[in-house]
Amino acid sequence: MNRYAERLAAADMSAAESASKGKLFERAVRALPGGDTADETLRAFYVPGRVEVLGKHTDYAGGRSLLCAVERGFCLVARARQDALVHVINARSRSRCVLALDPELQRANQQWCNYPSVAVRRLARNFPSARRGADIAFLSDLPAASGLSSSSAFIVAIFLALADINALPESDSYRREIHSLEDLAGYLGTVENGESFGTLTGDRGVGTFGGSEDHTAMLCCRPGELRQYSFCPIRHERDVALPADLIFTIGVSGVVAMKTGAARVKYNRAALAARKVLDTWRAATGRNDPTIAAAIAHAPDAPDRIRAVLLASQDAEFPSRLLCDRFEQFLEESTSIIPSAADALAAGDLARFGSLVDRSQQGAETLLCNQVPETIALARSARALGAFAASAFGAGFGGSVWALVPAAQAAGFERRWKSSFLGQFPEATRAHFFSTRPGPAAFRL
Repeated sequence: MNRYAERLAAADMSAAESASKGKLFERAVRALPGGDTADETLRAFYVPGRVEVLGKHTDYAGGRSLLCAVERGFCLVARARQDALVHVINARSRSRCVLALDPELQRANQQWCNYPSVAVRRLARNFPSARRGADIAFLSDLPAASGLSSSSAFIVAIFLALADINALPESDSYRREIHSLEDLAGYLGTVENGESFGTLTGDRGVGTFGGSEDHTAMLCCRPGELRQYSFCPIRHERDVALPADLIFTIGVSGVVAMKTGAARVKYNRAALAARKVLDTWRAATGRNDPTIAAAIAHAPDAPDRIRAVLLASQDAEFPSRLLCDRFEQFLEESTSIIPSAADALAAGDLARFGSLVDRSQQGAETLLCNQVPETIALARSARALGAFAASAFGAGFGGSVWALVPAAQAAGFERRWKSSFLGQFPEATRAHFFSTRPGPAAFRL
């Protein structure tokens, strides 16, 4: 094992995945100008993707999520420069982009460069003292545009490298707003969605109206555990150990879930519908609840009062039925399904856990309406093949499904699941299947 693999293994990543990532880190080092694995000036960072076990479109409305990191992610190495330029190199394709640490940095032309350019521009705007650039090379074994949040992981990785090189945690502006990993996750969520974080002024993001669930999972989750968080602000609520004899098998549908184009429009409509629910409630009551979750929590009869307000609403873009469905999906997912599912898993009641996850999946299909035939088929076939539970996750409109299965049977389950799916969708050439335990959060190796 090389030194990178050893450090990943020491962070409780499985031996096979540690060895695989070690090779990715070595390739990333060789992609740097003058790259040498013995170079002690290099800084190395690992940032995982995540599984949203439960919490479909809940975080930006103040709701709950049940999360874990996966054992796949970004392997990034960085070397400080003496100027204010950031050279980002894709070690697989050897393509690169050159970005200036400039608050007026323009959007990059290359599609993959958009994500580091958003991180570089926002960092330059919020931290004027951060003007030391870097040579950065990366490789990822996360399937792109799969719902595992590879784009968020990329942004987090770039920010962590530049923050370290510029000693941001020692700056007054950083210390004033960021006091914990949860604060950092909240800030990085705003880097992506363009909002402000305290005195750290917002800027254009990637164009999605999301929250900070992905960034929280990447920075705060722990190996072998699921973590329950609520959001706006981020609050850790509980941990649930995943039994050692269970594993998540991930079915990537092959339907891309990119934060661009038509998929972004559909994703943003779900977020905008939640915003409209809150705005309609505020206008009808004169209240100033900051989130839907806060509106629900303010009184025992609040859900019924919100329903009445939404039923009476008249809006051409967001009809009352759509708003009611959006509210009901949020209410059940955040206040009922997630706490009950965490209780069931903690008690070892996998039958009840599976039933609750089925309810969540049904809500996504019929109320949130963010599923496609491929993800619906993956969830149903996983259950038919014996998975304890299965659900689509992420923004939806494509992406992936997780299935909880016995670890000893994972390889056989993967083969049967893939065969069943390709039998229904033979054109799904981008489909991909792998298994993962909850892995470590992001860290500097």
